[in-house]
Amino acid sequence: MVTSNVFSFDVPAESDFGYAQAIRSGELIHVSGQLAFDEAGEFLHAGDFAAQLERTHANMDRVLGHYGATRNQIISQTLYVVDLRRNAAAAAEGNLAYFGDHRPASTVVGVTDLTLPGQVVEIGFVVDTRLPA
Repeated sequence: MVTSNVFSFDVPAESDFGYAQAIRSGELIHVSGQLAFDEAGEFLHAGDFAAQLERTHANMDRVLGHYGATRNQIISQTLYVVDLRRNAAAAAEGNLAYFGDHRPASTVVGVTDLTLPGQVVEIGFVVDTRLPA
């Protein structure tokens, strides 16, 4: 029997755009693009790639924690990066720091803009809870 479990931060953007942060379907967790929101749903660090990436990773950890999952169970991620040429090295450095020795499949997409003014990074990912934590 397949069950689903939807997770939300209960921030305004979820109702404004009509989405959940994540949904579990069986052993897989599909996570919407995470960005630099604080607990109240306020966007932080406009234009600051390193600070946004750090906060985005913290929000990824919040989603993982809800499901009792870890970074080692992330099987794929997609990073959307504004001004990729300028931010590629910082994205790689942050990715290595976040994952350590774990290596999920990864796609990095350079984009012109993201949803919010000053937003420069967003990361969506998939988790497989059958993997060792």
